[in-house]
Amino acid sequence: MSHLNDLLFGVYPYVAGTVFLLGSLLRFERDQYTWKAHSSQMLSSAGFRRASNFFHIGIIGIFLGHFVGLLTPPAVWHALGVSPSFKQGIAIVAGGALGTLCFIGLTALVRRRLYDPRVRANSSRMDIVILLAIYLQLILGLLTIPVSLFHLDGGNMLALMAWAQNIVTFDGPAAAQIAAGFGWLFKLHLLLGMTIFLLFPFSRLVHIWSVPIGYIKRPYQVVRQR
Repeated sequence: MSHLNDLLFGVYPYVAGTVFLLGSLLRFERDQYTWKAHSSQMLSSAGFRRASNFFHIGIIGIFLGHFVGLLTPPAVWHALGVSPSFKQGIAIVAGGALGTLCFIGLTALVRRRLYDPRVRANSSRMDIVILLAIYLQLILGLLTIPVSLFHLDGGNMLALMAWAQNIVTFDGPAAAQIAAGFGWLFKLHLLLGMTIFLLFPFSRLVHIWSVPIGYIKRPYQVVRQR
């Protein structure tokens, strides 16, 4: 069991990360025609905009929260006067709100992808797999909130931070040793998250690399209707 833990939480993160980076680069270099979001709004627009907005606002907020929360060294939080318990409380409240918003939007998008005939006919197998993987990952994340409510001292969060920071500093053995103490729910959440990164280059998620930041400053396009 120890060897499996070392493999899943000390080695697999680097396999997923390598495929994520190199796969994205190779797809951009060799298959740029597929480098897009493949929007299906024209196929079925009913409720799409609201569901898409809820999903994107929620998922972006969750991603940024995970990125900053897990990779900021504890010494920085301490210098800012933020205790582990207070930080965990903020994570529970903010994560719960953003997760609920994302869940509402993603539920509508999953239902649309699976049961709208026109959207389903124009969906690839990977479109469905990655959407369901994100949906399951979101549910697992929401399920960790009640568990965290029983550990408000911040100990679980500090352990997750230590695991993530050891991974990014290439200390896989130390990361695997820390992960051995995680509960099964957190382990599933981590494994599925890494698997989504592994699948990333082969899905429509690659459009994230091309986020149109320039659109924020671009003048509005006026379209007149007859």
